[in-house]
Amino acid sequence: MATQSLVGTKNRAGQVVADPWKLMHEAERTPCFYTGSEVIKEAVRRANCDVMIAYPITPQSEAAALIGELFAEGFIGDYFRGESEFAVMSQCAGAAFGGARVFTTTAGPGTMRAMENFPMWAGARLPIQMIVTCRGVNSPLSIQPDTLEIAYLLNTGMLVWHAETAQDFYDWILKGYMVSEEPDVHLPLALCCDGFFVTHTKDVVNLTPADMCLPPYDPYRSPVPCMDMECPPVRMMRDPFVMKSNYISYATHASWQQEVWAAIERSRKHTIRWLDGLIEVDHPNADILIVASGTAVSQGREAQSLLAEDGIEIGIVKVKTLRPWPGDEIGERQKMLSTSLCQSLM
Repeated sequence: MATQSLVGTKNRAGQVVADPWKLMHEAERTPCFYTGSEVIKEAVRRANCDVMIAYPITPQSEAAALIGELFAEGFIGDYFRGESEFAVMSQCAGAAFGGARVFTTTAGPGTMRAMENFPMWAGARLPIQMIVTCRGVNSPLSIQPDTLEIAYLLNTGMLVWHAETAQDFYDWILKGYMVSEEPDVHLPLALCCDGFFVTHTKDVVNLTPADMCLPPYDPYRSPVPCMDMECPPVRMMRDPFVMKSNYISYATHASWQQEVWAAIERSRKHTIRWLDGLIEVDHPNADILIVASGTAVSQGREAQSLLAEDGIEIGIVKVKTLRPWPGDEIGERQKMLSTSLCQSLM
């Protein structure tokens, strides 16, 4: 059954399947005072997810536990705890191979432990969504917010978005599935935030109705076959390239990596539509611009306010996505500037 034909019907939890654009742009919103972790739960409640797989690591553990409550309430098809971070990401792949809409969360050392899976997700064209509540991963041990793990994710073939606020988090979880599941994209999404700053602080977030949800994922829109009775898993390894010459193996993987990067570029038009651009500019005519992503944008806004008291006008360029990278958009803003201050993003 086509996904669009399901609009107006009800899912397993009794929610009405809504047109995604109308849900995000036209549906009535209710302001709620939530932590970022609670916001993740509320977004997943409306995401019509099939599977969520969890493993505890600070600061994402609370969100993972809250999503478990959604499973108990019937909003998620299946939920369980993996044996390790690596196991979780492998199990996510298995669920996605089988045609499920998959959601998971991780942070810091957990992201690093599971890293091998992420290029596999991208290469297999699995539109898994992973929340990354970024924290320190280096020695000496720290659980304070850090963005080091984002740098590692940039070359995995995943889409990488960096949320500033809990409102971003809520909207982008739902919009993220709409982008990543497009047939010409069909890539995993790492939706990142700065741990604790977003996950453990409360903010007013405008939520869409809880009795409305996204249409279910249609795995048969995928550019590669999902595993079912007509396409069993064994076919994924039939006549594998690793059994052929080194040249054939290299050439195959090199060309497929180019296709994955091309898919990231193809996501650009969908991301611009759903996120209303890859960047957001405040005071675009200022001579000085701060270019940043995540909560560094919020810090930039504070600097903007303090400098305004001294009669100095500065602008803010909020970078929403790191993959695809908005290089042209940032470049256009910098052409007329006298000064720009850039967070290390690429």
